[in-house]
Amino acid sequence: MLSRRHIRIKVMQSLYSYLSSKTNQISTSEQAMLRHFDDVVELKLVIISLLIEIVKYADEFYKDGKKKHLPSSLDLTPNTRFINNKVALSICHDKVLMDRLSKFSGIWINNDHDIIRKLFNLIRTSELYIDYLESDNTSINFDKKFIIELLNDYILNNKLVHHIFEERSIYWIDDLPFVSTIIFGEIRDDVSMIPKSVFKDVSDREFALSLFRDTINNNAEYEKIIIRFAKNWELDRIAKMDQLFLKMSFSEILSMPNLPVKVSMNEYIEIAKYYSTSKSKLFVNGLLDNFVKTYMREGKIKKVGRGLILNSRNDED
Repeated sequence: MLSRRHIRIKVMQSLYSYLSSKTNQISTSEQAMLRHFDDVVELKLVIISLLIEIVKYADEFYKDGKKKHLPSSLDLTPNTRFINNKVALSICHDKVLMDRLSKFSGIWINNDHDIIRKLFNLIRTSELYIDYLESDNTSINFDKKFIIELLNDYILNNKLVHHIFEERSIYWIDDLPFVSTIIFGEIRDDVSMIPKSVFKDVSDREFALSLFRDTINNNAEYEKIIIRFAKNWELDRIAKMDQLFLKMSFSEILSMPNLPVKVSMNEYIEIAKYYSTSKSKLFVNGLLDNFVKTYMREGKIKKVGRGLILNSRNDED
C-alpha cells in the first residue's frame, strides 16, 4: 500500500518525535511507529465511511421529504441518482468492507459538529451535484468521475473534516493526499477497497525498522558528518528537520548496500522541499553531494550490485 517515499516520511515523523523527546526506549518508539503506519489504513477506512454516511443521509433526507405536510412534486419524486451511484452501491454491497467501515461511522455521527448534514447541504447545492443529477450520462465511468471529484473538491478539502482528522491523529493531514490518491485509483480501476497490509511486503517493513534503528544508533556519528561537511555552519544553526533528512540519507547510503545512492539522495532532497525551510532543498542537496563524492573517494560507501553508487534513475517506488 505505501510507497517507499511515504515510508520514509512516516519514519521521519517518528524519528523527529523520538529525538525531540530524548527517550531511551527505542523498542517502545518502534512499536509506536508501527502503530502510526497502521493508522494509514484506518484513515482510508474513515474516508470511505464518511462518503457512505453522506449517501445514507441523502437517502433519509429524500425519504423525509415525502413525509412533509405539503410535499412538493420534487419531494414526492426526488432524483435519487446520488443514492444509486454505482460506486457507492458497490461499496454498500461489499459486506466485508461494510463491516470494517461500521467501526468508524461513529466518528461522523456521534460528534457535536453535525458534519454529515453540513456536508450534504453543501454538496446538494453545488454545481457538481446538480450537473450530475441532470446528466444523461449513465455510464459507470461517469459515476466514478463524480465520486472522485466529490471527494476531492467538497469532502476532503473541507476544514471541518480536517479538524476531525486532526483530532484522531496529528499525522493524518500529512497522510491525506497519499491515501486519497490510493482511493481514487481503486475507484478508477475497480480494485477492491478492502485495505490489506500497510506494507507491500516484508522488505518494506524491514526497511522502515532498519532506517529508524540505524538513524538512532548512529545519531552522534551522523552529526559529526554534518559538522564536517556543513562549512561555516554550527550544528545548532542547522534546522532540525534538515539534520534529520541528512541523517536518514546517511543511514541509507552507508548501511543499506542494496539501495542506489542517487535514489536516497533524490528522495530526501524532494522530501525536504515539503517538510522544511524554503532553502532546505539546496542545503541538503549541496551537503549530500559533497558527502557522497568525498566518501566515494575514501572508499567508505559499500554497495552490492553494479551501478548502485552512480545510478541516477528515479526510485523504483
